Order: sequence, then C-alpha cells, then structure tokens
Amino acid sequence: MSTEKEASYKSVNTYSTLNTLTENTKNVWIVFHGMGYLSKYFIRYFSELNSEENYIIAPQAPSKYYQDRKFKHVGASWLTRENTVLETENILNYIDAVFEKEITREIPNLIVLGYSQGVSIASRWIANRKINCDKLILHSGGIPKELKASDFEFLKPSTRVIYIYGDKDEYITEARKTEEQLKGSELFDNRLEIKVFDGIHEVNRKFINEIAI
Repeated sequence: MSTEKEASYKSVNTYSTLNTLTENTKNVWIVFHGMGYLSKYFIRYFSELNSEENYIIAPQAPSKYYQDRKFKHVGASWLTRENTVLETENILNYIDAVFEKEITREIPNLIVLGYSQGVSIASRWIANRKINCDKLILHSGGIPKELKASDFEFLKPSTRVIYIYGDKDEYITEARKTEEQLKGSELFDNRLEIKVFDGIHEVNRKFINEIAI
C-alpha cells in the first residue's frame, strides 16, 4: 500500500519587474499572469504605462510545462486541483518574499491585478495576507469558492474592486457571468464594479492604461 508523505525544502523562483521604483512612482502594481504565460512576457502588457509613475512586479507561477509537441514553447500554471491547499500556501509564501524584497518603503498606491487563472492567486493573497491595496482588479477569471465576505472586511472603504471581462470571452458563459457577479457582490458588496469590454479572453491594455490614472 502506497502512502503519500510531505517533505519541506527551500525553493527559489524568479519574478519580473518593469521600470524603477523611485520617489516619483505613483502606482506599484503586482500582477498575476494567467495559465500558459511566463511573467517576463506577461509584464509586457504594462509597457505602455508611464514609466516614471508606474512600477510593475510580476510573480512567476512555479509549475512550468511545454505547451506544444515540439517542446518549444514553455508556459506555467499556478495551481491545479491536486494538493490545492498545500500548493496555495507555498505560492503565498513565495509572493510574500517577493513583496518583502521589493517594497521596502511606503508606497502611494498599490494595485493588485489577476488575469484569468491569476485571479484566484490575487484574491487569495489579498484575503489571506490582509493586503490593503488601493485597487483590486479581477480580470477574466474565477473567484475561489472558499473565500468569504469576512475575508475582505479589512479593506479600507476607498479600495476599488473591479471585475472586468470581454463580452466575447469564450470561457465566460452566461451562467458563469451570473455566478461570478453573485460571488463578487457577496464578497465585496457595493464596492464591486463590473466592466465589460468588446473583446475575447485577452488582457485589455486600454483598461490597464486608464485605471493607472
């Protein structure tokens, strides 16, 4: 009979940044990519932001895999349904380390964005670590079912929570729209803003540029 056990060990992971954190920085972004991305490519979606006013940090999902049979293109995934609780804690510990290393002083505005699968990581990190961000952007992804309204009671009244998706997103059915809107309203009440853009399942650069102002 087989037995599944656990072992603890030290792990090292990369992450990507864009621009430089200075006294002129107005917004610090922590952005979580979707499944199949690498942070060094995902961060390019934020390249049109004012470089003096925006500093972007893109953590890297730990589980990398080949996306094609030619073993050429590499993608990454944050979580699966296998050992989700344990893996989530590992990931949150990693994000904590990135945050502690990068944010060494008080910052004006903190924007946390999750795209697609990254929504689950962004929302779990905010909820579990009580990160009082100024804007929480949930872009085209699902909110974890285990989260409760009480997990977000610590957020300051001015925090904006925005759920955004494309009206032609092939992964968001009418039933999924209803489910996510109900879940979002349950968690965030009247602070939840829902924005729908004309497009498919893709990162909306226009929205990113507008929300930074």
